[in-house]
Amino acid sequence: MQPLSKKFARCLIALPFALTLHASLHAETVARYGISMADIPLTTGQPDRGAGAYQFTGHTLYDPLVAWEANIGNRPGKLIPGLATAWNVDPKDNKKWRFSLRKGVKFHDGSDLTADAVVWNLDKVLDDKSPQFDAKQSAQVRPRIPSIASYRKVDDSTVEIVTKDVDALFPYQLPWFLISSPTQWDKLGRDWNKFASQPSGTGPFKLDKLVPRERADLVKNAGYWDKTRMAKTDRIVLVPIPDALTRANALMNGQVDIIETPPPDVLPQLQRSGYKLVKNVTPHVWPYHFSTQPGSPWTDIRVRKAANLAIDRDAIVKLLNGLATPAKGQLDATSPWFGKPGFQIKYDLATAKALMAQAGYSPSKPLKAKIIIAQGGTGQMLSLPMNEFIQQSLAEVGIQLEFEVVELENLYLHWRSGAKADMNAGKGITGINLGYVTADPFYALTRFAYGRYQAPNGVNWGGYANPKVDAAIDKIRVSFDTKVQDGLLASVHQAMVDDALMLWVVHDVNPHALSPKVKEFVQAQHWFQDLTTIRM
Repeated sequence: MQPLSKKFARCLIALPFALTLHASLHAETVARYGISMADIPLTTGQPDRGAGAYQFTGHTLYDPLVAWEANIGNRPGKLIPGLATAWNVDPKDNKKWRFSLRKGVKFHDGSDLTADAVVWNLDKVLDDKSPQFDAKQSAQVRPRIPSIASYRKVDDSTVEIVTKDVDALFPYQLPWFLISSPTQWDKLGRDWNKFASQPSGTGPFKLDKLVPRERADLVKNAGYWDKTRMAKTDRIVLVPIPDALTRANALMNGQVDIIETPPPDVLPQLQRSGYKLVKNVTPHVWPYHFSTQPGSPWTDIRVRKAANLAIDRDAIVKLLNGLATPAKGQLDATSPWFGKPGFQIKYDLATAKALMAQAGYSPSKPLKAKIIIAQGGTGQMLSLPMNEFIQQSLAEVGIQLEFEVVELENLYLHWRSGAKADMNAGKGITGINLGYVTADPFYALTRFAYGRYQAPNGVNWGGYANPKVDAAIDKIRVSFDTKVQDGLLASVHQAMVDDALMLWVVHDVNPHALSPKVKEFVQAQHWFQDLTTIRM
């Protein structure tokens, strides 16, 4: 092992000494993965720490009813059967969906997947009167499945879910709902804290060891039901290393084999040293989400548009050493749902200053706003340097930002609560910086633009309400014709951009750096990644 420079040695002291694994003694193949989170995400069935956590303790240990194809990299994925082999809407009542469960699937503890187990899991996150209700898991997934009104067992292999309204996009919500074992929960004294260290799902990995803030060992599930998705590595060790530079040094010094979000300024050194950079088209955007509640400085559309025109996105891409693409809206311009916005998002300082002057502000008489941001974490890219760049850029046109800097999971708590909540409005917070997955219609558009999805019913954080947009979404929800949906979705995105609903900055490319020991890793065009594809 090469010695570290003194500058970074202190940063690496905190890395667990146990990373020196005994793989050779057991002839295991082991991949050590440096993740950008400060802790291992929740292991009980619904990961915390955002969408990025699903690749670590979500779709590794567990499966959803409806899955997302995340093991291909040369095209966008799509919805595919998971624990449900088929799903159909009732032609007589489009609120009713029937899910046919896969037969022969067993949880890690050996118990069978049944309709009772699925209903038990729905109660776990939606029914606060049920014995198994877990507030932690519910907080993570309830905003992701806002359409569910009720559910029931039809027979041992069929579950019916009824939506609050007709919702043709409902299946897109289900990859986020994961199924854990009722039998294991009973066996562990009905204690979710105990379940966290001995979880049981149906996924391609089992949890072998958990040391909070240090590591989680995932081992191959040899009995996994999907033989086309068997893990190619015997053991994956997840190591939380929130600091990007420390992650890069851990990789270069052989302490981990793969890292996410390497620091851009270290990329040339990594590549010269034989490390491989992997990136891909990623439906993920890095924005500021504005509050449009009364009293917010962002209620003035001139201010929102000025903010969008004040940012030199090419300079931010340069800051990131090319690991991003400039955003022209919530979606990439190649998306079928992009539409034809009249407001063109670009760098135009003169127009930005003119708009601010019309609104009554200038650098000498600035508008003041408080934004809550994260220290870092998956999806937040280079949070602090990027936010500092935004702060300096907006100051040039008369917008003075103050930051409330919090740990990522705290940021999600503020996000799920909505802009009107006392933890936001009560502290003067009128904007939130949080990376958003944009892979499907629900996650990209409707959850942010629909007036009915304001907290606690969803994550329309700022309280956006546009009657024309709501009408378009109402039509989308009752149309099962994809072409009709696409046209209406394009109109929704067009309105979001024309209303400057957010300050859109860049789209991520989700970079990973790999040691030469890693022989294969398929990076999907999604925020979901399939760790079964890692081969050492």
